[in-house]
Amino acid sequence: MATADTAPAHLTAVPAQPRSPDPPAAAPTATLIGSVQRAMRLLETVAGHEYGAPAKQLARETGLALPTTYHLLRTLVHEGYLRRDRGLFFLGEAAELLSSSAAQQKRRSTVVDALARWRDLVGAPVYYAAYREGEVDVLCVSESAAYPAVEEWAGFRETAHAHAVGQCLLSQLDEDARRDHLDRYPAQPVTPYTVRDDHSLLRRLERTRRMDLVTERQEYALGTVCAALPITVGTMAATIAISLPVHQSDRLVPAAQRLQAEVGRLIGSFALSISI
Repeated sequence: MATADTAPAHLTAVPAQPRSPDPPAAAPTATLIGSVQRAMRLLETVAGHEYGAPAKQLARETGLALPTTYHLLRTLVHEGYLRRDRGLFFLGEAAELLSSSAAQQKRRSTVVDALARWRDLVGAPVYYAAYREGEVDVLCVSESAAYPAVEEWAGFRETAHAHAVGQCLLSQLDEDARRDHLDRYPAQPVTPYTVRDDHSLLRRLERTRRMDLVTERQEYALGTVCAALPITVGTMAATIAISLPVHQSDRLVPAAQRLQAEVGRLIGSFALSISI
């Protein structure tokens, strides 16, 4: 038996093996970032040439080595960000889609910011809607804890006859377009205050001038009143609307008129965003 000072043979310490070297470090991400930066620089340079540019000119203007330029150009063409035509390089479909998406986001941001400003100014939730491809399309709603929007308890598209947004949009359509809409979505009561049938609605719309402010009181939602003002850009009917609790009915028209004045100041830039 081994003593306390003597270890058994099979427990004799094994000499330490030399430590194997650490694996080589991964290639620095700076290389990848640099490639992306060079590719972006090429895209920006090509974008500045409406009628295209050859590889040598692009290399000279970007300060890139010609072999690097050729390599990046081939990659960008393969991915659809550039296209080549008779030795000249142009922006490709993928780059144009990126540009279109960025422009659309900028337009949407413009609308969102404007609606929020108007919401706080008039003290009511603000709605932006358009009539597109035969449908009422609520594009943006700006609400807050202080100014909550009306709950969509019945589909806005199917109940255009019952709310100010829909009535305002329908009032901007010609007779055939109105009848087409009502063939698909007949007017029927939503609350005890809703217009009862297509005939009654059409008579009301005929009395509404195309650019009149439209109001409704509890026709879509009990306890709520709404006002909508028309906006027309080209052939598209659109509207900006507000809603208020019924106990604030006396504020509805003054608030809508103030909103109308504010929209009038920005209608030029706002109209450019009509297609969000």
